[in-house]
Amino acid sequence: MNEMVKKQYLENPCGTASIPYWKTVCISIPDGMKILHEREFDIEMLKRYSDEPYFRLVNHMGEVKPVSLPEGYSLYGASMPEFVDHINSCYEDISITIPEMQSYLTREQYSPELWLAVRDDYKGKIAATGIADLDREIGEGVLEWIQVSKDYRRRGLGSYLVSELLWRMRKAAKFVTVSGKCKNPDHPEELYRKCGFCGNDVWHVLRECE
Repeated sequence: MNEMVKKQYLENPCGTASIPYWKTVCISIPDGMKILHEREFDIEMLKRYSDEPYFRLVNHMGEVKPVSLPEGYSLYGASMPEFVDHINSCYEDISITIPEMQSYLTREQYSPELWLAVRDDYKGKIAATGIADLDREIGEGVLEWIQVSKDYRRRGLGSYLVSELLWRMRKAAKFVTVSGKCKNPDHPEELYRKCGFCGNDVWHVLRECE
């Protein structure tokens, strides 16, 4: 990417691209798919495409504070299979493999300190996990995976993961972005806004109907 494109992204990351800056240079859009910002979306497109809207938010790292885990929980050095098992257990429509997750370790944006697992000290089981990337080239942090097991929701673990990752990225990240499905019944957007994320950008992933 040239410097002009980078400058444009830095001025408005969530309105310029549907994905983090570093991914735009290595990911190509498959045939039969379009990704459009809300400003370019037309309801008439639904005659030809199915639509999945995604929110994209940014945290400008203005005020980041240290946080503590709720009582009865602690950080745990989870293995790769444990991360994969937990992620897959938290979603009905997502299934990721160990090789796919291991590929994260080869990225320039990988930071081991940004892989967090929270364990229930009493039951000895993983209750929540969170993973973030850090693009040091432009100072962008990216929340990739934030999930809390169904039985452990509404206990502050999601807020802890997001806030702790922000705290760990505070010295290197000028801003942090996150995205998710607008129609997610668990309403993750509310969590991110509670943790200081803002913005109103929506991107439509359109897939050509068969």
